[in-house]
Amino acid sequence: MNVARAGVLRELAERGSVTAVARALHLTPSAVSQQLKTLEREAGTALTERSGRALVLTPAGRVLADAAREVAVALERAEAAWADYVEQPRGVVTLSVFETGGQMLLPGLLRRMDGVPGLRIEVSDRAPYSADPGDLTADHDVVLGDGAGVLPGWRERGLELVELLREPLDVAMPEGHPLARRRELAPADVIGERWICTPRDLPYDRILQRIEAITGRDATVEQRLLDNGIVEALVAAGRGIAILPRFTTRDHGNGLVTRPLTGMRAERTLWAMCRPEVAVRPSVRLVLEALRAEAEDFVAARA
Repeated sequence: MNVARAGVLRELAERGSVTAVARALHLTPSAVSQQLKTLEREAGTALTERSGRALVLTPAGRVLADAAREVAVALERAEAAWADYVEQPRGVVTLSVFETGGQMLLPGLLRRMDGVPGLRIEVSDRAPYSADPGDLTADHDVVLGDGAGVLPGWRERGLELVELLREPLDVAMPEGHPLARRRELAPADVIGERWICTPRDLPYDRILQRIEAITGRDATVEQRLLDNGIVEALVAAGRGIAILPRFTTRDHGNGLVTRPLTGMRAERTLWAMCRPEVAVRPSVRLVLEALRAEAEDFVAARA
């Protein structure tokens, strides 16, 4: 069985469509389809099937895609072992960051990497919006993501996960708001307010969903916005309250205050994640270790 063709099947499992696989591998869609047909003949069984307009993997296809991932890991590990022997980590490591994660960790990470000759970090903060940051590992070596915990899809993909830090999520409100007189707030205190929220199923929105579940009431959401700076401006202008991260919310002299939630867990975890075959590269391992160290220093400085 051809290893390269098995890799095409693995890419289909990761990317979800023949068109996306063709784009990633710089092939035509017809060439990808031909590779898959040839692989099915080699395997002697159906590896894909139609589900509506989409092409999905059969159970046999999923088994072979998982095997292809293990082969890719083994090949990368062999190359990494040789690289460790003959040279130091070098080359380009692509890193995807989201706004607040980048604010907290990127400056220090780049300072740590300044002294590594031959290694360059190429940072992107323009990744397409996705409720699952694991989706971005197909196109970046390392992805910074946040969540309340480990999403099921991360384990299914076999992603390498490094927990960096845990950050409390607070309620932000305009200065002079009646709730600002309290030191902490319960779900029942805030459910009746107007809310400025993130897109659905991001960590802040999951906190609001938990508040709804605890109180048995639906929240009134005025706006859903991805940019925390815009959310802060709207909160300060009295347009509503919001869930915002404690470490990066500017609540001094800009018209808003923050208060912690009590009676429920309100935090997010920041993760660094990558594909398993990428994680064995010396340069990527060095970046992951530096991110972990930077996160530890960041939290210690705020203790």
